Amino acid sequence: MRNRQTALFLCCLCLQAFGEQPSAKRADLIIYGGTSAAVTAAVQAKRMGKSVIVVSPDRHLGGLSSGGLGFTDTGNKAVIGGLSREFYHRIWKHYQQPEAWRQQSRESYGNKGQGTAAIDGEQRTMWIFEPHAAEQVFENWVREQGIELHRDEWLNRQDGVSQKDGRILGITTLSGQRYEGSMFIDATYEGDLMAAAGVSYHVGRESNATYGEEHNGVQTGILHHRHHFGVLKQPISPYRLPGDPKSGVLPEISSADPGRVGEADKRLQAYCFRTCFTNAASNRIPFPKPEGYNAARYELLLRVLQAGWDEFFEKFDPIPNLKTDTNNHGPFSFDFIGGNDGYPEASYERRREIIAEHRRYQQGLLWFVANDPRVPPALRNEVQQWGLPKDEFKDNGHWPHQLYIREARRMIGSFVMTENELRKRKPTPDSIGMGSYTIDSHNVQRYITPEGSVQNEGDIGVSTGGPYAIAYGSILPKRKQVTNLSVPVAVSASHIAYGSIRMEPVFMILGQSAATAAVLAMDKGLALQDLPYEQLKAVLLKDGQVLAYEGRAHDKGRAASSLKGIVVDDLQAVSEGGEWSRSQASSDFIGEGYAHDGKSSSPAKSLSFSATLPKAGRYRVLLHFPANANRASNAEVVIRHAGGEGRLRVNQRIKPGPEGLDLGEFRFEARGEVRLSNAGANGFVVADAAQWLPLD
Repeated sequence: MRNRQTALFLCCLCLQAFGEQPSAKRADLIIYGGTSAAVTAAVQAKRMGKSVIVVSPDRHLGGLSSGGLGFTDTGNKAVIGGLSREFYHRIWKHYQQPEAWRQQSRESYGNKGQGTAAIDGEQRTMWIFEPHAAEQVFENWVREQGIELHRDEWLNRQDGVSQKDGRILGITTLSGQRYEGSMFIDATYEGDLMAAAGVSYHVGRESNATYGEEHNGVQTGILHHRHHFGVLKQPISPYRLPGDPKSGVLPEISSADPGRVGEADKRLQAYCFRTCFTNAASNRIPFPKPEGYNAARYELLLRVLQAGWDEFFEKFDPIPNLKTDTNNHGPFSFDFIGGNDGYPEASYERRREIIAEHRRYQQGLLWFVANDPRVPPALRNEVQQWGLPKDEFKDNGHWPHQLYIREARRMIGSFVMTENELRKRKPTPDSIGMGSYTIDSHNVQRYITPEGSVQNEGDIGVSTGGPYAIAYGSILPKRKQVTNLSVPVAVSASHIAYGSIRMEPVFMILGQSAATAAVLAMDKGLALQDLPYEQLKAVLLKDGQVLAYEGRAHDKGRAASSLKGIVVDDLQAVSEGGEWSRSQASSDFIGEGYAHDGKSSSPAKSLSFSATLPKAGRYRVLLHFPANANRASNAEVVIRHAGGEGRLRVNQRIKPGPEGLDLGEFRFEARGEVRLSNAGANGFVVADAAQWLPLD
C-alpha cells in the first residue's frame, strides 16, 4: 500500500510537470469514504435520481460492519429504519438460504443477540452475521444501483480540496485524479475531507464544563464496567519488580499524570480489531506468532490471570458458523489502550504504522495466552482450540481489514450533540434519525494510582433513558465554513455523546439522511444549512427513517402502567457510589430495560427507588428483576418504612413470580424507599422496578 501510494504521488507530480493531468470525473454527489454510511448515502442518492461517485480509500466496502463487528450494537431496534433496516433485512435473507450454514446448522446456532434476538423472523431482520456476508450486501447494493466506485483512492490532504465562496468545487486524490460535484459527503471515520476543507473539529475529550456535561473529560476513579483492575481481589503493581518503583514500569502502562476528573485532554478511547475467531477444526488456522513478538509486554496480563481473573472468553460473542465477533473485556484485553495516540491527525504512513502495531499487539496477546507456559493450563488449552477462519479476510491473512476507530476527529458543526440531548435534559432540534445505545466509552489510559497500583481510566457506561433524536445540524459544518458538505460519521458531538452515536446502524441512518439533504438542496439550489427542515423531514419519513419514538424502548418490555399500585422504574431510581449500566438483553423487563451493576462490587454502589404514596398505610412491596444464573444469590435489599428499616438478601438467580418478588408488608407514611445494593454480591445485581400495593 505504502509503495503504491508513493508511486502514485510521484506519477502525479510528473504528469503535472509535463502539463498532463487525468481528466476530472464529475457527478452530482461525491462521497469520500468506504464505510457503511458511504454506501447507504450512495444508494439513497441514486434512488433519488442523482449521479454519484464513491471515492473510497478502502478496497473493501462497509467499514467495521464488514470488518468484524457482526454482533451488532443495536440498542433499540425499533428506531433503526430506512436503508439501515434494509441492510439487516438483506442479512436475514442471506441466512434464509441453507447454503449459508456451512459449519453448523441453523438450529444449533441459537439466537443470541445484543439486546435483541439475533434472528427476528417476525420483522424479517437479522442482527448478527459473518463479515463476508455483510460485505456481500454492500457490494450487491453498489452493483444493483450501478454506483460508480473508485477504490484505493486516497485524498490529497495537503492541497487536494479546491473551494470557492464557501463551496467545495472538487477533490483530488494522491493518484492525481480529480472529482467534481455539486455536493460532497465525508463518510470516513477520520473526517479527512472535513478537516482538509477547513471545517472546525475537536480531537480528544472536552471538559465537563465545555457543554455542561457529567461524564466528559478525565474519569479517574469512575469504574462503570468490568474493564478495570478493581474487579480483582488484590491491587496489581505496575512495576517490573512488584512494589519497587526503581525497577521501572511494565509495558502498556503510562507513568504520566492521568489528570483531574472532568478536565479536558487529547486522549482517545482505545481502538481494537473486532476479530473473527472460529473453533471449527475444518475452518481454523492457528493464531500466528507476530513478527517482533515480545512476551514481556503481556506481563501485566499474566499478573491479572494469576490474581484469579477468569473472564477471558466473556466477549467471544457467537456469530453464525461457529465463529465469533470478539471484543475487548476486562482489565487487560484486546483494547490497545494508549496505542492510538496521534492517530486522527497522523499522516497515512503513520496511521498504517499505528494500525500494524494494533495488529501486532492483539496477535501477540493471543499467542501469549495460547503458548506461554506461565498461563494457567486450562486457559492455554482452551485458547488453542480457537483460531482464525479460513473463509474470512482471505486477502489480509484472515485478519480484519478495518481497525475499530471508535473515535477520531469530531466536527464542531452547526449543532453539537451532547450528553444533555441524549439523556433528554435538553431538546434536540430537527431530527434526521435516532440513536439508542448506551453512552459507551472504552478506556482511554492505563495509569499508576497514588497508592502505587495500576488502574484503567475512561471506561463509561451511562443510560440514555431510551431512544434520542440526532439533529440535522450535527452533520453540517457551520455555514460560514462550507455550505455543500455533510459529515454523517465524524459528526458534531462531544466525546461522551459520540460514545453512543458511533454505532454502525446509526452511521447507516445518518448516511441516508445526509444524501437526502444533499439531493434536496441541489434541486432547490440551496446551501445545506438553508434547506427547510420540514421538506427534508417529509422525504425522510417517506423513505422509512424513524425520527421520533414514543413507544417502549424494546419490543419485549412491559409498560409500567400495566402494573397495579405505585411503580418506580429503574430509570427513576437514584444511584449512589457509581453509575449503573443499562441493558435489554433479558427476555422480560418493565419499561425501557433494566439496570445492572456490571458485576463490580468494589466499590459498592446502590440504587434507590423512592415512591410518593397517595396516603399513609400498609403496603405490600414487590421488587422486579430479570433472573439469570449469573446473578447474585445474595443481593442486599433495604426497605425504609414508617417503623424503621427492613433488611434482607435476595436470590436473583431464581425467577420471581409473575407479580414480582414479594418483599413483605410494611406501614409507610408519605414516602417509601427500597434500596438495592451490590455490597458483597457474588454475581450481577440487577434492578428493574419497585412496586407498592396498598393493603388498607
